[in-house]
Amino acid sequence: MNFKEYHKIDFHAHIYPEKIAAKAVASVGDFYSLHMSENGLSDRLIENGKKINVTHYVVHSVATTPKQVESINRFIASECEKHPEFIGFATLHPMSEHLETDIELARVLGLHGIKIHPDFQKFALDSPEAIRMFKLLAKRFPVLIHTGDYRYEYSNPVRMARALDAVPDLVAIGAHFGGYSEWEESKKHLIGRENFYIDTSSALFKLDPSEAADMIREHGVERTFFGTDFPMWNHEEEFERFMALPLTEEERRKIFHTNAYNFFSV
Repeated sequence: MNFKEYHKIDFHAHIYPEKIAAKAVASVGDFYSLHMSENGLSDRLIENGKKINVTHYVVHSVATTPKQVESINRFIASECEKHPEFIGFATLHPMSEHLETDIELARVLGLHGIKIHPDFQKFALDSPEAIRMFKLLAKRFPVLIHTGDYRYEYSNPVRMARALDAVPDLVAIGAHFGGYSEWEESKKHLIGRENFYIDTSSALFKLDPSEAADMIREHGVERTFFGTDFPMWNHEEEFERFMALPLTEEERRKIFHTNAYNFFSV
């Protein structure tokens, strides 16, 4: 099978308004000391994804302060109206004084989940504020969570595990195999948890292909999503990295498409 012809869902893509896209992309690149492949604009995301036959994209951005939440969520919702390929995730900030109102607005706007980045937003995943937010989101929205960074404690996999223990009804997706640059910690605390999903974004450039395949199987192929972390990486290079994993055709099919399709019923 030619997998470039097979439908795919990109579970992890960032988009930004045109007037701030260049600055936002440069800032993220500086944060990770990585070259950003793309420009972070919606049209470019779709153009890029078509090269590997992506049909849907989970799109989001992150509020670094509570006052940014509403404007970002309205932007994501407006882009979803323009582009039916998009599945919009809202941003939240646990320090917001209007957290319940922010969550209700996400519902009213028709967004399908929440994206948070503890290292950007500077809160610990197992802090009282985060646990309160997760309790409000349980049974309401799935949450895509940047997890892991050896430079910071905020998103450490063990903190993610504690949050899941505290809020067992939370539907959470740990980006980057549940532990960006801390994959051993992810294996110890998160891989294999039944109430937890992972995506493949911003991990395959570092992980050995056999190690990545082993982590996927140990965690559960059905709880793994393909993601690119656009504009960090472009779709063709992430596709090639993913295809280097020693997985079966059926496992690839599930991760590329079936798992996300079932998750959203898109």
